[in-house]
Amino acid sequence: MRSYFDYKKDEKMKLEERERKKAEVRRRLEEQAKAAKGKKGFMTPERKKKLRQLLRNKAAEELKREQARRAEERKRIIRERAGQPKHVDAGNEASYMKVCKDYQERIKQLHDVKFDLEVEVKHKDIIVSRFVINY
Repeated sequence: MRSYFDYKKDEKMKLEERERKKAEVRRRLEEQAKAAKGKKGFMTPERKKKLRQLLRNKAAEELKREQARRAEERKRIIRERAGQPKHVDAGNEASYMKVCKDYQERIKQLHDVKFDLEVEVKHKDIIVSRFVINY
């Protein structure tokens, strides 16, 4: 048979066990709270800074590629419009005359195209002005 002191001892052990478990749970909750406070979301200031830097670098690369593409396009258009350069370094008077005639013919052709475009633009201007007046 158990004595009164044994029951008190058992109660005391159960109480201590309960207090120990409570302390363990409290400690665990505090650690979780600290971890949650320390985390402060996915985008930390360092990550934001790094992301901004990456975006700036990417934008700079895109800008460089776009400038290179535009420069290539410009060169291509100039080559198309101007044609291939004529070699006049070493030659006689007849070759110079031929080059000059070729250039003169090209100038005449370009003036014809220019005149046609100017007439077309004037015609469209008249149509637009009539349209604006009517409405």
